[in-house]
Amino acid sequence: MDIIFYHSSFHPQKWVEGLQALLPDARVRQWTPGDKQHADYALVRQPPEEMLKGRRDLKAVFALGAGVDDILSQLRQHPDLLAPNVPLFRLEDTGMALQMQEYALYHVLGWFRRFTDYQQQKQQACWQHLPAYPRESFTIGILGAGVLGRSVAECMKAWGFPVRCWSRTPKAMSGVTSFYGNDQLPDFLSGTQVLINLLPNTPQTVGIINRELMSQLKSQAFILNLARGAHLVEEDLLAALDAGEVKAAALDVFVTEPLDQQHPFWQHPDIAITPHNAAVTLPEEAMRYIAAGIAQCEKGETPAGRVDLSRGY
Repeated sequence: MDIIFYHSSFHPQKWVEGLQALLPDARVRQWTPGDKQHADYALVRQPPEEMLKGRRDLKAVFALGAGVDDILSQLRQHPDLLAPNVPLFRLEDTGMALQMQEYALYHVLGWFRRFTDYQQQKQQACWQHLPAYPRESFTIGILGAGVLGRSVAECMKAWGFPVRCWSRTPKAMSGVTSFYGNDQLPDFLSGTQVLINLLPNTPQTVGIINRELMSQLKSQAFILNLARGAHLVEEDLLAALDAGEVKAAALDVFVTEPLDQQHPFWQHPDIAITPHNAAVTLPEEAMRYIAAGIAQCEKGETPAGRVDLSRGY
């Protein structure tokens, strides 16, 4: 079989050689412009239109990340980019779940134990004990209950926090209160102290974290955006912070990346920023996952992580 690989920033030789070792009977190559040769599988991240257009021999496309909004955006513009029978798969975990747990836990514990407040006091040489948050009411609300959302929920639950999740459809997780659908969103927001966003990026979720949503959270709430910058209305967050509705935020993703050096987020004392690295694709884990998925496809089986194109995830 023939496999083509493209990623705008990953080192192609490492991936080509790694996949070749895992799939010794395959021919793996880096895709370059002008390459129209046969391919059974395409491994992609932000692929040029030319890479996929016109290929009617593909058996499947594997996205090199948990999100597939880059490919879906192209499909909305060019509906014939993929043949209707070509399945699209995304990475469901491959080490990203643990990274998300680490990132979320760092910020949640920092806010819960008021370490960020003490750090600000340190800037003023202020020695003052602050009242502790009651653990039983420090409710963690997670937008999104996919593989990553469920993983973060389990992590937070282990630390004794009340945990709830919100998703498109009902989810059953032991010890986690599930809300679903637009009708239950207000109940999910009410009483949520920390809002963690792990939603997929779809037309329905763009701008979901807006001023109206933030006003329904518990007073002085915290916001942690780990999904996509498009979910957050940035000017609404600034307004909510200035109004005291939101106490602090930690942001890993932004509408425009890299974040412009003049963006007001950089100077805001209550916003923590990281450069979209809360969870990165780990090559070895991802290659093993994809190789196993291709092997399943060759047997006529369906690997985990198939994207429902109508839903966008």
